Amino acid sequence: MFFVYILYSKVKDKYYVGQTDNLETRLVSHNSGTSPYTSIASDWEIVYFEQYATRTETRKRENAIKRKKSRKYIESLLSASSRLGSG
Repeated sequence: MFFVYILYSKVKDKYYVGQTDNLETRLVSHNSGTSPYTSIASDWEIVYFEQYATRTETRKRENAIKRKKSRKYIESLLSASSRLGSG
């Protein structure tokens, strides 16, 4: 399984979109400062994720979210997810 995920840092009030095949390991990596963009904070938390069967599907979805370049779009995903009780 592969995942598209959205992280949030309260300290920086920023979102980060990524993809992985292991959510727990990737979150540790982000919070340890080994990823360039996310090294700006160490309080990242997973606030949303979607699961896919293939890496190709996952990358397409990650890129679709990133192409929006919109905090409002990300927050609409989070809102819909909380209403559905998933994510």
